Order: sequence, then C-alpha cells, then structure tokens
Amino acid sequence: MDTRYLKTLVTAVEAGSFSKAATILHLTQSAVSQRIKFLEDRFGQKLMCRFGSTLGLTQAGELVLEAAYRVIALQDALVRDLQRLTDKQQLSLCCTPTFGTVFLPDVLNTFMLENSSSVDLKFLFLSPGQALEGVRNQEFDLVVVEHCRERDLSGFQTYPLPEDELVFVSAPELALSAPDIDLDELLKMRLFARKDSCSSKKLLMTGFAKAGRQLEEFTGVIVSDDLHLTCQTVLAGGGVSFMSKSLVQKYLDSGQMVAHYLKGFNSRRCRTVIFNKGRDEEEIFRNFVNVVFRVMGESQPFS
Repeated sequence: MDTRYLKTLVTAVEAGSFSKAATILHLTQSAVSQRIKFLEDRFGQKLMCRFGSTLGLTQAGELVLEAAYRVIALQDALVRDLQRLTDKQQLSLCCTPTFGTVFLPDVLNTFMLENSSSVDLKFLFLSPGQALEGVRNQEFDLVVVEHCRERDLSGFQTYPLPEDELVFVSAPELALSAPDIDLDELLKMRLFARKDSCSSKKLLMTGFAKAGRQLEEFTGVIVSDDLHLTCQTVLAGGGVSFMSKSLVQKYLDSGQMVAHYLKGFNSRRCRTVIFNKGRDEEEIFRNFVNVVFRVMGESQPFS
C-alpha cells in the first residue's frame, strides 16, 4: 500500500480536521476525504467519526493509526539503511526557482568540494506547495523555499533564512517614477508575472487586493515561469515585473533596471530550509544546511 494514505490518516488525526489536514498536505479537502475512504474500503472498517465538532477515531481507526506510525517509521528506517549499503550517500533536494537561480550554484559547488567523495546529489525546481508535498512524501530529503508568512510549516523541521525582498522593476527607457511610484502609473504597463502557485504572485495579488485593485487592471498580464526570459524582456523595455531583488541586483547596480516601490505594499516573503523532523541528526543534513547559511552570509546553525 502507498504510505501516503497512512500519512494522510496520521495528519488528519493530528490536525483534528480534514480541512486542516488538507492545508498541511497541500491537498483539497475532497482528496483527504477520498484517501481516508480508500483506507476504510481497504480494511473494511469505518476508521473516523465525528463527536459533535470533533473528529475522532473508531476502535478500528485507533488500531490502524497505531500501525500507521510503525509502518511509516519502518519505511523511513529502511530507506536510510538502504542508502548506507551504497558507497555514497544520496541527497535529494528541491528549491523554488529564485533560490535555485541566485544561490544554489554556490551552495552546490561549496558542498561538493567539501563532500565530493561521499555524496551524490539530485535537485529540482518546484513551487513551494509542490516542494513541501514532496518532502512530506519523502520524494525529497530537503527543500529550500521562498514562501508567504501564512504557510503552515508546523509538521516540519525548519531553519529560517533572511527574508527575500521583492521589487517592481523596469527598464530605464520607460522613464517610470522611481524609487516610489504611484499605483495608477504602474498599471499603465504590461506586467510579467509568475503562475498563481508562486509566492511572489500570491504576495502581489494580496497587496493589490488590500489596495482594492486587481492585476487585470494592468495594460496586459503575461504569465511566465522562465525567470531568465522575464529578466530579458524587462531589460528590453517590454514591461514591468515583481521579482526578487536578489535575482535582479546586478541589473539594478549596473543601471540596466530601475527598482520601484509602492507605498504600504508588503514586498517581503520568508525563505526557509525545510525537512522532516529528526533528520537533523544526520551529518549530511547538518553539513548541507551549514553550507546554505554560509553562502548567504549567515552564522551556521550547527557547530
């Protein structure tokens, strides 16, 4: 049986509701309900019931929950034991595109120089929700993501990094007001934005909603997940974008881009190293996290 179903049961019980479990697992409430239904059909027993507004377990559910903890722990231990059979340890990483573009090359180079004979790495770029679902399901060992403050990370081991500042950017030839800009002036431009699952897009939408405005008020909105393409289009004067300052700092320093700020607009998001609880006992995790912090000019969390 796929252990995702057992993990869903565990999360639903610990969270106390399907809706909270759905938020933690980055699923719909319907998907959580379907996974519990699958378990009930598989075992031929009703596992969960409601006592007023409280979600509880039946007697059969208590037995399955107890077994679920054991199965999940055994799977985790088996994966670690199998990795020890190889000459090299494996570390599967995932990060959001901004961190991957700006910081990951230096992180990987430094880490491999220090651990080149003992570790094989693989990595992917995904959205925050996809990254967290992957680490929860052990598709990834560790993730580094930019995310909005309201993101629930309570089920993970986390190490906060410095916040990521975002700015509106344009080419100098557009002659937009800077550094402060009026919203109406900004809306006359074409906007290059990320997809809705990206935290920069969510931050942008939240800020406009608080101002009583919508992104559709821009002259045009072009959605692109290619950060390089977006940078090149902005440099060519094709419009404006709301991007991580770390991603475009070299263009700002050289005068090829101009930064713009909206008064009262929240332009900061969190950046966090995340993995499943207990993994920080493993030396490879401590080494990698230390490298991430060193590359970003921060004190190492592990001595």
